[in-house]
Amino acid sequence: MEAATSTRSLAGEKAQRIIEAMRRSVAQRGAAASTFDHVAREAGVSRGLLHYYFGTKEQLLVEVVRRDSELRMEVLDEQLAGARTAEDVLHGLVASMGEMVERDPEFISLLVELFALSRRNRDIAAELEELLRRTRRHVAGVLAAKEQEGILQLQAEPEAIAEVLFALGEGVALRVLAEPQRDSRPTVRASVACARTLLTSSER
Repeated sequence: MEAATSTRSLAGEKAQRIIEAMRRSVAQRGAAASTFDHVAREAGVSRGLLHYYFGTKEQLLVEVVRRDSELRMEVLDEQLAGARTAEDVLHGLVASMGEMVERDPEFISLLVELFALSRRNRDIAAELEELLRRTRRHVAGVLAAKEQEGILQLQAEPEAIAEVLFALGEGVALRVLAEPQRDSRPTVRASVACARTLLTSSER
């Protein structure tokens, strides 16, 4: 099934309002309760316009996560652009995770909702697979470029390292959000130690 968004421009102001409204609705109600009626009302548009742009609620949820992921990649690029040491790279990665936990915890909720939907919907599973592939390759490209600059010595394939870093970051973020009163600093330090073994020389 070809996604409705492939033939619709999502750069317009109304489309962006719909995406933002869906994001807020999922954070407040969850994906199941975020109906097109709710989202259309909060976005100030007709229900038909949601169908025109996105086709289904699930496709709209994919678009929300896709846009969030692209924004996160842009921020990560900025944080790592000036990295001159492996510790600079680690600092940028930790800062990115901290930004997600402290300022935008809804992103993890969106990702969990999308993963659950993907177990029951083959079209959503394909969309999620493509999204994960694109973000993994993007981060792998950044790491490979830093290795070429002589800043990092990668201890595994760039894509494998990127996947582990995502697993660490998203997994820790999920646990921090589930236990907000717990001191998460030791966990974060342990995660950084794990990442350090992949991003620096084994002799260091």
